[in-house]
Amino acid sequence: MGGQIPIVDYLVLDEPAHLRAHCCEKCRALYFDRRNACASCGSATFGWRDLANSGELRAYTIVHRASPKVPTPYVSVVVDLDGGGTVKANLVDVEPNPVAIEEVRRVELTTWVVDTDDDGVEAVAFGYRQKGVGQ
Repeated sequence: MGGQIPIVDYLVLDEPAHLRAHCCEKCRALYFDRRNACASCGSATFGWRDLANSGELRAYTIVHRASPKVPTPYVSVVVDLDGGGTVKANLVDVEPNPVAIEEVRRVELTTWVVDTDDDGVEAVAFGYRQKGVGQ
């Protein structure tokens, strides 16, 4: 069987992979989750909007405690995407210490296979890495 599935429904695996958000058709507010009404203007009409693959690192934390099978430490970040939208994800390919992270400002989307099921279907996750590094 094979193939790939995104680990979240707002990750699109087309080439290039990218995120998409529900976009309020009235005020253009963006949401990753499904909404019955816009929290900003109350409208109930949404469409999809593709988001940029690059952005600016706004905030981070180094996580030292997690579920038993999740390796720590890792870096959790908030990214302001170019052209609008904000997303929380992990920062990869950067040492989990403040000195290394403080040097990172511009980031870009990256994806990787998390696991494969018995039918050969790969689950694909996303995160961000320093722009221009590890390509």
